[in-house]
Amino acid sequence: MEDSRIVELYWRRDENAITETQRKYGGFCHAIALRILSDRQDAEECVSDTWLRAWNAMPPQRPRLLRPWLGKVVRNLAINRWEKSHAQKRYGGMELLLDELSDAVPSPHTPEKHMEAEELGSLISAWLRGLSADDRALFLRRYWNGEPLKDLARQWGESPSRLARRMYRLRCALKAELERNGVSL
Repeated sequence: MEDSRIVELYWRRDENAITETQRKYGGFCHAIALRILSDRQDAEECVSDTWLRAWNAMPPQRPRLLRPWLGKVVRNLAINRWEKSHAQKRYGGMELLLDELSDAVPSPHTPEKHMEAEELGSLISAWLRGLSADDRALFLRRYWNGEPLKDLARQWGESPSRLARRMYRLRCALKAELERNGVSL
């Protein structure tokens, strides 16, 4: 079913909206949550919470592109759940991603932070737009969707070590761009 028809079901308050959303995007949302949380039960709860968020948000919201909208919702829910449980050291998936990005992106919790989160997001978005479509997709799939490097390497037809070097160069380029714009790392 087309996304516009699914959104229309939400607007009509038709419960089939959730069924169709789950059928079309359940695997996608579950994969994002599982990569962040590394726990199937927590991932399933985040996906269920995503369907509830969609139900409560539409109307008034009318996402033009449903897949990225749902991806953002489930990712935010999973990160929130991860942060609550992180003190207990229950999860491993998100820690690796955050560790890889720590040299390129400043921590939002440092007192030296000179830039608002929105400004940092704008700089990163501009940097992403300047990348080739291939590099942009790779960076987003790794650091937004949290896809494992070995899976990406297989899909890109590269060895994991070669792709790891490529990701390192992208992170270095991001770091250089942020520093060029006055972001203190």
